[in-house]
Amino acid sequence: MEKIKINATQLFALVVLFEMGSSILFGLGGGAKQDAWIAILFGLTGGLLVFFVYYRLFLFYPDLVLTSYLQKIIGKWPGKIIGLLYISYFIYLAARVLRDFGELLVTTVYTNTPLFVINTLLVLTIIYGIHKGLEVIARVAQLYFAIVYFMAIGGFLLIIFSGLIDFEFLKPILENGWKPVIKAFLGETITFPFGEMIVFTMILPFVNEPKKVKFVCVGGMILSGINISITAIITISTIGADLYTRSNFPLLSTVSRIQLANFIERLDVLFMLYLIIGGFFKVSLFFYAAVTGAADIFQFKQKEKLSFPIGLIVLFASVTIASTYAEHIKEGLVVVPIYLQWPFQIIIPVSLLIIAYFRNSKKTPELNVN
Repeated sequence: MEKIKINATQLFALVVLFEMGSSILFGLGGGAKQDAWIAILFGLTGGLLVFFVYYRLFLFYPDLVLTSYLQKIIGKWPGKIIGLLYISYFIYLAARVLRDFGELLVTTVYTNTPLFVINTLLVLTIIYGIHKGLEVIARVAQLYFAIVYFMAIGGFLLIIFSGLIDFEFLKPILENGWKPVIKAFLGETITFPFGEMIVFTMILPFVNEPKKVKFVCVGGMILSGINISITAIITISTIGADLYTRSNFPLLSTVSRIQLANFIERLDVLFMLYLIIGGFFKVSLFFYAAVTGAADIFQFKQKEKLSFPIGLIVLFASVTIASTYAEHIKEGLVVVPIYLQWPFQIIIPVSLLIIAYFRNSKKTPELNVN
């Protein structure tokens, strides 16, 4: 275990920025159309239940990261194998999110710049952050948390005062019944972004106030879930459910419509700035989890040395996982939830908790952090 420690406030900022990172970039829950906000709230509820699985494992092994207590629960070599799979999973998700933000920049701002160049610059910045350590990333998150909220509140007020919102776009509620909502919940919103809290199993042991972990993480998830749901409501109320579903970046379409007093307009840059901040923290935490897991399994004392080679893998994976952005999105909606998110976020952790419960049934869990 490292000697680094982050406090509860920094953990809260990391949770919120991570959860909101790329989730407002897309039309989350778009399969439910105008009821997307309901699917998001369902996802929040399911995500909280899943987090309590991670938290209970943390109670059993408060000083160990996921890749370490895997070996305690199911044995050294099986644990190392599954730990390697989790490292690959974190690398893959880091590459996916990097591709998302690279495509956004290439599509909207840097239209003549190759995707590889944009992603390289983003990765180099993230490698630098990882090299400086988790404490530095957490402090930066604490600083940017206020900046992000200031921009978000300002953006929402401008949308409202521009007279763009028409709540009729949200009607009729449950037009097609509960089936589309449940489908969007199970296939999307429970795993993205709420199930991605699995990444914090690699971070919680470094919190210097373990008694506050449950309250802080649950509070961060609830706040970000409400924010994402409100964002969906405002976006759908502005551009309609059809465009919300079809647009690659629906919130960008909303922000680009802001026009107030023939003076305040073209505020896309604020939206881009927020997303760069959110994207940095999202990729950084997946990246950090992969580096920490690799250092744990292969017993590297200076895990910073792993940041550059893993960064190269993330970079090249980000531009090769799909030949086109449409293919990338389809893969993320159809393949990833079933074959990656559900097994790594829900099935394996629940199985681990069951085994850990029976292994520790004769002794009290480490409730000193409760």
